[in-house]
Amino acid sequence: MKVTVVGAGNVGATCADILAYREIANEIILIDIKEGVAEGKALDIWQKAPVDLYDSKTIGVTSDYSKTANSDVVVITSGLPRKPGMTRDDLIETNAGIVKSVTEQIISFSPNAIIIVVSNPLDVMTYQAHITSKLPRTKVIGMAGILDTARYRAFLADELNVSPKDIQAILMGGHGDTMVPLPRYTTVGGIPVTELMDADKLDAIIERTKFGGGELVKLMGTSAWYAPGSAAAQMVEAIVRDQRRVFPVCVKLEGEYGIDECYLGVPVILGKNGVEKVIELDLNKDEMALLNESRDHVLEVMSVLDRLK
Repeated sequence: MKVTVVGAGNVGATCADILAYREIANEIILIDIKEGVAEGKALDIWQKAPVDLYDSKTIGVTSDYSKTANSDVVVITSGLPRKPGMTRDDLIETNAGIVKSVTEQIISFSPNAIIIVVSNPLDVMTYQAHITSKLPRTKVIGMAGILDTARYRAFLADELNVSPKDIQAILMGGHGDTMVPLPRYTTVGGIPVTELMDADKLDAIIERTKFGGGELVKLMGTSAWYAPGSAAAQMVEAIVRDQRRVFPVCVKLEGEYGIDECYLGVPVILGKNGVEKVIELDLNKDEMALLNESRDHVLEVMSVLDRLK
């Protein structure tokens, strides 16, 4: 089993490290455009194998996509962060060009790979990778919902002083402040969270979740990497080991929830074929209104890419 991680920055290197440590693939290729970075990080990960006792081999390369040939899963983390003075359209144009180029090269060497997009803006970059690869929608998906849900669950665990292991939740919509946490589908050891927490505290946690990424940027001056890298690795594991896990992931909707031609986070069954099934929840009127609001926002961002094309 072979997995490629494109981009050896903080998120990509963290993802590769977790894939190796958990022995999710026999071979993990880490690739980057900056000379020596992927090679150095892959070597560092391999050198701790005798300490942490794993056999997965990590190999770093600079811009040589032939080394990624016959990958089963590819994680794309490459892209630039938004810089001062850069408009949203500028960011989309820059990262869309990067994701398009990466996807073309990946597909030329691994035409049957399942692609997981982590690059931002997440929903529109998933759109770019999908139309570039021409793969079925089930094989080009975005990582956002697992990360956002993890933040939501972590905040709930803090507030309730319980283990995060016992908290289950679903979060839908776009990756950003229009995401849609669903308290009605949030449980703690099987107990509805609404029975354990006042509505005002729950609302505050939901708002914190929506801006969870921004909170970390303010604290560190850069984007998060441990949780995003871990979330991407969890998706890879579900696919490689055919676990059929139920996760919220970004996928192109084709009529589900009454939404068409839009890339949104929804719960799916994730297995060896990628998205095995899109799960349609019976959303109430208020939940559906929030999802439609998120859809409108994502469609607006997608239209920017359409104009640029």
